[in-house]
Amino acid sequence: MYKHILVPIDGSEMSDAAVRGACDFARDMGARLTFYHAKPPYFPPVIAGEALFEDGAAYAAFRNGMDKQSQAILRGAMRVADAAGVACEIYSDECDTPYQGIIAAVADKGCDLIFMASHGRRGVSALLLGSETQKVLTHCKVPVLVFR
Repeated sequence: MYKHILVPIDGSEMSDAAVRGACDFARDMGARLTFYHAKPPYFPPVIAGEALFEDGAAYAAFRNGMDKQSQAILRGAMRVADAAGVACEIYSDECDTPYQGIIAAVADKGCDLIFMASHGRRGVSALLLGSETQKVLTHCKVPVLVFR
């Protein structure tokens, strides 16, 4: 039924559990996986009045750190998929909000399902922090399987 599944991951325990669940699901479906990690954008630390002071070295250091973190998270997921015998690829990009990156990744990679974790925030923390899963469910046109 599903042939190419996008699995957004962030390195959290719940995300790691979703990786294992997605591997089992994909193996049963005969599908392949794309693990996706959204990297945050760089915001210059110093803004004074209308002038923006940007430090190129700080930007490069930030990007390098985010790239290393993203690759570590994605390679960990790839190892789990390899051990489960599931074909996979990894993908990462910089985006303003993770849910927009997830939806763009689905289109870029031609996925027919999103398999993602829900951190289960409720009450005030859900209101303040929002839910990327909820935003994906609201805005995405492909099916979303929420793993809890």
